[in-house]
Amino acid sequence: MFDRITRNPEILNGQPCIRNLRISVKRVLELLALYDNRAELFSEFPELEEQDLKQALEFAAASLEDKIIDLKTA
Repeated sequence: MFDRITRNPEILNGQPCIRNLRISVKRVLELLALYDNRAELFSEFPELEEQDLKQALEFAAASLEDKIIDLKTA
């Protein structure tokens, strides 16, 4: 299911990464929030591919497990 998400204890302390690139899923999500223009994102991070972004979003969504988060205290 997540063939582009990898975990290696020797890369970023085992954080979920994109294809062992030392770019964490968390960082990809931050980049998606920061860059309105994907062409600009890919220009700055040419090692990333569209499928990497898609799987990072899917991984994050699956990780939430439909938990209810009280946004007033979060």
